Amino acid sequence: MFDPAAGVLISDGGLASELEARGHDLSGALWSARLLVDDPAAIRSVHEAYFRAGADIATTATYQASLEGFAARGLTRAQTVRLWRRGVALARAARDACADDRRRWVAASVGPYGAALADGSEYRGRYGRTVAELRAWHRPRMEVLAEAGADLLALETVPDIDEAEALVDVVNDLGVPAWLSYTIDGTRTRAGQPLTDAFAVAACSDAIVAIGVNCCAPADVAAAVELAAGTGKPVVAYPNSGEAWDAVHHRWSGPARFTTGQARDWLARGARIIGGCCRVGPALIARLATELRDHPPAAEAPV
Repeated sequence: MFDPAAGVLISDGGLASELEARGHDLSGALWSARLLVDDPAAIRSVHEAYFRAGADIATTATYQASLEGFAARGLTRAQTVRLWRRGVALARAARDACADDRRRWVAASVGPYGAALADGSEYRGRYGRTVAELRAWHRPRMEVLAEAGADLLALETVPDIDEAEALVDVVNDLGVPAWLSYTIDGTRTRAGQPLTDAFAVAACSDAIVAIGVNCCAPADVAAAVELAAGTGKPVVAYPNSGEAWDAVHHRWSGPARFTTGQARDWLARGARIIGGCCRVGPALIARLATELRDHPPAAEAPV
């Protein structure tokens, strides 16, 4: 059973970033989900690379995999359902290929509604959709992923409270474990709500086994971890590399700022699932696994 309270776990890094680093063009609206159709072996290879680097958790290539997105590609609902299942199966196959005495998990990625719009809405929120509408939109994919063999759902890159409420409602109905992670700016959601209010949405949900932040600047994580820890739940933190996205030229710029020293600080503040998002690759995941889990800081070492 997935138990993030048992000790530090290392999640993987950016799936799309690593696929791009290997030469795949992900510029279309489906992003990495396109390869569920065109090159599933590439996705499995990246999952396996992260596991071999030391990750305990793989997040699936279903973040951008919406009914609407695949319909635009000419796929039917039944074909889309098979692709959702394929996303989980690829991560499970990668885990099987790395079988040893270490326990590993598969987290089925549930991206926000804005990700399916492919216009940056996941970094703004406030879609003009009600909680009920968002709940109805998310439910089909979550139902399939919940029974496809994943260990938990990763409700990730959530930009505002309305969407979080919808996601938590569905998870509570399904009765499957999940983590909920917001994308943030400082100590607020991207939609501008205080993180204390955002984390409170899931504080009383037994289905939400961890809460935190992802796809944000590393500098914003420490304060967010402390606020999330106030819920009493284990905290998940997996920011971007710290490079800046240039929306005009569609490229990353500036230096990477995510360090293992920062991650040790998040661990001390209460983070128990730590990894990376955009532009974080297997090399950094390997360092996190070594420094945080295999050779933890003295304060976290077993007594």
